[in-house]
Amino acid sequence: MALRIKKLEAIRMRKTGASYSQIKEVLHVSKSTLSLWLSSMPLSEKRIRELRDFSELRIERYRETRRRTKEKRQKDVLGRVGKEIGTLSKRELFVAGLFLYWAEGGKTVDTSVCVSNADPAMLIFFIRWLELLGVSKSRLKVKIHLYKDMRVRTELLYWSKVLDIPLSQFRKPYIKNSSRSGLSYPQRFTHGTGNVIFGNRDVSEKVLLSLDYIRSMFAEEGSV
Repeated sequence: MALRIKKLEAIRMRKTGASYSQIKEVLHVSKSTLSLWLSSMPLSEKRIRELRDFSELRIERYRETRRRTKEKRQKDVLGRVGKEIGTLSKRELFVAGLFLYWAEGGKTVDTSVCVSNADPAMLIFFIRWLELLGVSKSRLKVKIHLYKDMRVRTELLYWSKVLDIPLSQFRKPYIKNSSRSGLSYPQRFTHGTGNVIFGNRDVSEKVLLSLDYIRSMFAEEGSV
């Protein structure tokens, strides 16, 4: 770009409120040259405040400060709650599992227990909780719900590895007609949804009646 054309462009950009730095980035001329060209075109105090308050560097520094502050705060909180929670006894794990099942467990079939979730950690907890009830992992069944644009074999191998359950215990996966790419928050369903199932009337009755007992402690008198 010829120097004269650059000068005309610099003047045009200055009229729109561009700073020397912004013009320099586009036209690749020195600030000293811009000072000569634009000496009669100072920015207003209002525009200077806008550039100072909303500069990308300032915003990035602010974000970084916020990030570090958040990380430190959360690290401190994690340390405190870690000391408060400590290790869980078998009784505490059993009660925690009941509340998990109250919220996430299947309750429509009284001959089996099942928890479905996209978070593998929750299903791992459920599997360990079942072990407290005397249920061996080898007796469990797994069914995966996937979206049609996901690789079935890849996802089955993922769930088999993360749950440490062989594919021979997996049922045929359910493939939804919708696509994961069309979800508002696809990161929540990176590997679809896992379902861990154990078919047993006695275990189901113990779990459901335990929930009835807990619910009675909080339900209003006379409520269903």
